[in-house]
Amino acid sequence: MSFLDVGKQYDRSSVALQNASFEIGKGEFVFLAGHSGAGKSSMLRLMAMIDRPTSGEVRVAGFSSRTIRPRDIPQMRRRLGIVFQDFRLLPDRTAEQNIAFALEVTDARADAIANRVARVLGQVGLTSKGTAFPHQLSGGEQQRVAIARALVNEPLVLLADEPTGNLDERATRSIFQLLRDINALGTTVVMATHDIALIGRSRQRFIELENGKVVHDGHDLELLAADAQRWR
Repeated sequence: MSFLDVGKQYDRSSVALQNASFEIGKGEFVFLAGHSGAGKSSMLRLMAMIDRPTSGEVRVAGFSSRTIRPRDIPQMRRRLGIVFQDFRLLPDRTAEQNIAFALEVTDARADAIANRVARVLGQVGLTSKGTAFPHQLSGGEQQRVAIARALVNEPLVLLADEPTGNLDERATRSIFQLLRDINALGTTVVMATHDIALIGRSRQRFIELENGKVVHDGHDLELLAADAQRWR
């Protein structure tokens, strides 16, 4: 995945990203860091090609924002998994049904869906919760279902937009470890967060955004600590 001098402007007065350039290699775990409104969600939307850049080029999973055709976007997104802060589960469907829905919309074979759903439920540690509805699950469990739903199509890249933002400290640690385990199996993980403590404990590469600009890309935890007050 790469951003080549990418800019994104939604209107004349709103510049979301400016001249962003970086590359994320296969199998990396990278944080998108910065305060609320810094441009993290805009960057994820460009990675998923929900939006197109105003300038520059985004390359993801073998596709380019400059050349991808509208009919190819569903195929590209099948190579991505996306996890949101607010879970976005269907309240009237069980955990199994929420995960299966991600396969049904891709016309997966009915006889394969049950096995794949069972596999990812086991992967996220929720084998016993398959028949539970979202309101019967804790926040951490709901996020695990959301992650299972994102994984069921075996994506090359997992995009996570503040996936621990609505969780307590214990659930945050659990979800982050799950994302680390997923990454260890070869999936590229890009996680947006403004949780400096989480980034500091993990010692992973982080791309820091400020007012739509990439101001740091690396592992400089001293710089991260210096930014703690400014992010609040």
